[in-house]
Amino acid sequence: MTTGADTTVHVDTGDGVRLAVRDTGGEGRPVVVLLHGWPVTSYHWRFTAPALAAAGFRAVAADLRGLGGSTAGSGRFDKEALAGDVIALADRLGADRFAVVGHDWGGTVGYLAAAAHPGRVRALVVEEEVLPGVDAPLPPPGRDHYPDWHGPFNRRPGLAEALLPGREDTYHGAFLHQSAGPEPLAGDAVRVYLDAYRRPAALAAGLGYYRTGPADAAAVRARAEQPLRAPVLAIGGRYGMGTAVTHGLSTVAAHVEDLQVPGAGHYPVEQDPATVNPRLVGFLLRHAGTGKA
Repeated sequence: MTTGADTTVHVDTGDGVRLAVRDTGGEGRPVVVLLHGWPVTSYHWRFTAPALAAAGFRAVAADLRGLGGSTAGSGRFDKEALAGDVIALADRLGADRFAVVGHDWGGTVGYLAAAAHPGRVRALVVEEEVLPGVDAPLPPPGRDHYPDWHGPFNRRPGLAEALLPGREDTYHGAFLHQSAGPEPLAGDAVRVYLDAYRRPAALAAGLGYYRTGPADAAAVRARAEQPLRAPVLAIGGRYGMGTAVTHGLSTVAAHVEDLQVPGAGHYPVEQDPATVNPRLVGFLLRHAGTGKA
């Protein structure tokens, strides 16, 4: 698949899924696949992709299946199925080897892709995610800021479907506000995310992501029997998951670097790109780049 600079295209990955993909372009450049979480979209990477492109990478930001501009296909939302989307996307890009950067659920998807295809995923970056089935309690002050009410609500069959239609902005807005910590997300980002999750299909998909918890935890436990050999950068926001990201990943991967972002909540790459981008780019240049310093 060849695209121009910073172009949005749709890519078929199988299972009836068409991923909306924003691609900085650059034939022959090392590929970095960017995967967002809930309740955001690939807009999450608006400061990250240009920094990667400037460093010589081809940054490919995909909306996860069923979210943003991507279709849900068969309606499978277990994270192993989504990891298959990542591999299919890399195949369409012609990328035999690539790196993955994942936020929230995108971090779990990235981990499962890397664990299932160790010869292809050169490096993994996980922002603000504790993998399902991994015991890594959130430290203060994040545990006093990061919401604990959305998971049980989303997992309860029928409850959100009965209560949320017409109130999507209130629900998702409350999560975005609380999970950001003391420093709120930019207004333009909040508008983009609320617009994206107002669609009935996006609500159904978002709930589906949470209702595969047992299958996701089982998949992580199975893969963790062999520690991940690819280098990992763990990014935590002080008012989000903090050091729990690093502690959790250290139980499933052999080489984990830690980056804590003092002023950020659940969205470090958006809230403090000046801190995150140099470390993120430097890590990828060392482990998945062209060898440039």
